[in-house]
Amino acid sequence: MSDAKRMASAAKAAVYYRNYRRARDRALIKLSHLHPEDYKELLEKEKVSDEQEGKTWIDINGNTIEPVIPTRTKTRGTTLTKTDTNEGNNGGEG
Repeated sequence: MSDAKRMASAAKAAVYYRNYRRARDRALIKLSHLHPEDYKELLEKEKVSDEQEGKTWIDINGNTIEPVIPTRTKTRGTTLTKTDTNEGNNGGEG
């Protein structure tokens, strides 16, 4: 496949994905307005899940919200701390 065809294919895929994300975001906004309590509950569950995986959330100003990871005992008797998390997976979905 030539470079021009690859570039055209990649551009087409990028436009499709961007349009899909825009439509998905609009649908999410509509749902959050129609069912605000359900939306808040689900959002809180997702935040807790991300925090347990060591992923950080960003607030409205773009500042990182440091997740609070509780210390627990592993099966071998050592404790799990923030430094034991996977540093390569330190971020949320984009």
